[in-house]
Amino acid sequence: MSALFISDLHIDASRPAITEQFLSFLAAEATEADALYILGDLFESWVGDDAPDAAQSAAIAGIHALTTVGVPCFVMHGNRDFLLSDQFCRMSGAQLLPDPLIVTLYGEPVLVMHGDALCTDDRPYQRLRATVREPDWQRRFLALSIESRRALAGAARVGSQAHTAALEYAIADVNHDSVAAALRGAGTTTLLHGHTHRPAIHALQVDGRPCTRIVLGDWYDQGSLLRWDQNGPELVSLSRKKDVTL
Repeated sequence: MSALFISDLHIDASRPAITEQFLSFLAAEATEADALYILGDLFESWVGDDAPDAAQSAAIAGIHALTTVGVPCFVMHGNRDFLLSDQFCRMSGAQLLPDPLIVTLYGEPVLVMHGDALCTDDRPYQRLRATVREPDWQRRFLALSIESRRALAGAARVGSQAHTAALEYAIADVNHDSVAAALRGAGTTTLLHGHTHRPAIHALQVDGRPCTRIVLGDWYDQGSLLRWDQNGPELVSLSRKKDVTL
């Protein structure tokens, strides 16, 4: 048995192959897991629990089927789906996790995060992140019509893509001092996160302690997961067919 970790699926109607692969994964390997953790950006955008589209509803149904057979599923907010809330949990059977969180995996405490909070060199993004997580901002946004929320989310996606494309490679990645501070504050030697779409296992030193930073991959071209069992962590790529544009 093992705990499985995934992130950054960015499920969207325009990428049906991702949804298809995710549903196949939920119906196969995930059913043998001790637990499934989704560390943010399950969806490309989420404008409220009252407005899932067909692709999102299919993913929610797949998670519900998994939790119904007894596999717990834990979901962390990402920078694209930070509005996931109680109704999503009721529909899916999943539980929302705070970010950051310490999870004990087969005796080892591990700090898990989505990862966007570590990208502190991108100061405009960090200001935006703080704003959209304010309860008052979220209440005002959710009070809008579904059509208005979707239109604003679409415009935000275009702006985000332009902003990301203009960033230097290093600025779009985590800040090493922020990583050290997170590990120091948690008192753990292992950090696991997504967001940057740069899957790898990095060795580092924090205050003279050997530490490990594990980064999950995205699902754009293939699936990506971390399998953690009694032998430790293993990053795994899941091949799939390419998306077909309809």
